Amino acid sequence: MNKKQLQSEQTKKRVVEAARILFAQKGYKATSIEDIVAATGSSKGNLYYHFKSKEGLFLYLIDEWDREWEEKWQEKEPLYKTTTEKLYGFAELLVHDDLNHPLTKAADEFFNSEDKTTEVEERVGELVDRHLQWNQRLIQQGIDNGEFRQGSAGEHAVILESLLIGLSQMSRKKSPDEILELYKQAMKVFLYGIADS
Repeated sequence: MNKKQLQSEQTKKRVVEAARILFAQKGYKATSIEDIVAATGSSKGNLYYHFKSKEGLFLYLIDEWDREWEEKWQEKEPLYKTTTEKLYGFAELLVHDDLNHPLTKAADEFFNSEDKTTEVEERVGELVDRHLQWNQRLIQQGIDNGEFRQGSAGEHAVILESLLIGLSQMSRKKSPDEILELYKQAMKVFLYGIADS
């Protein structure tokens, strides 16, 4: 990497770090491009060189969060013997990550915004598709090892993702213990529906 590329990467990192802090502190809507520029000492041109828009920058942060979550899961997954145990562990990790991640509130605001661009809609669709593929692989594991009855892992993946998205929206005002219990109960209901009795 030459000097110019190194400086460009350092600028990008500064922008990402400043944006993460501002979005966590102020929320998505209240954070402006000018705020990010002021926090980094960089120019708007530098910011737009790396990210097409504020939305693009926020989606980059969401992608980073998703990758971090996957890394955490890869560390935890070997601790579970069965797919059923994995699904409960998955739900628990989701709850803890969601409750403790600094961008949770800003992400809720971002995803519930009505004025999303087509590009944002497409990127959100890609994110959901990745989650569905992940869910489907996990459910297919359970089918293959005889824990779950034969059926469409793809359809069950959609149901699982819908359940989790709904839970994250409906449980915001509950205590951490109540949220965790709600997720465990939801997973129990889901598993009851697909278990190979």
